[in-house]
Amino acid sequence: MKIHDAAKSVLSQLSKVISQLNADDYSHPIVRLGNSTIGQHVRHTIEFFICMKDGMNTGIINYDSRSRDLILEESPDAALSAIRSILDYLKSSDNNTILNLEVDYGMDGHSVQTLRTNFDRELAYNIEHAIHHMAILKIGIKEISPDTKIPDNFGIAVSTLRHRKEQIQLN
Repeated sequence: MKIHDAAKSVLSQLSKVISQLNADDYSHPIVRLGNSTIGQHVRHTIEFFICMKDGMNTGIINYDSRSRDLILEESPDAALSAIRSILDYLKSSDNNTILNLEVDYGMDGHSVQTLRTNFDRELAYNIEHAIHHMAILKIGIKEISPDTKIPDNFGIAVSTLRHRKEQIQLN
C-alpha cells in the first residue's frame, strides 16, 4: 500500500469512529485518560496533519506551533470536516517535497533546531502518530460509549497486524 493510501485509510477509519459519537461523549473528560477527552486526542492528531499540510506552503513544519483549535476538540462535526479537508489534500498531492522540520525540546522555548525532512517522511510520522492516538481513543471510547462500533484493527500498527498474522500461521 502506498503511503498516501495508508494515510487515507487511517484518517477514514478515524472519521468512521468519530461520526458515531455525539458532542457530549466527544468532549467528556475521561478519568482513565487523565481527564483528557476524545476530542482533545482527535484535535491533536488532526492538527499534526494540518501542520504538515501547511508546511508544504511555507517549507517549514513546526508541530509545536499548531493552533490548538478548541472547536476541533468540542465538535465532532468540525473534526470530521477537518479530516475531509486533509483527505482531499492527500488526494491532490503526490509531491515528496524537501522540507525543514523545526523542533524545540528545551523548556525555555528558545532551543529551536531545524532538521531536513520531506513530505513522505512526515506523512509516515503522522500515520504512526495517528495510530498511537487511535489506540488511546479506543480505550476512552470503550469507557464512555461502549456501543460505538470500533474496527478490530483501530489503533494497531500494520507491522503489529502482520506480526500477529505470522504468529497465527506458525501455530
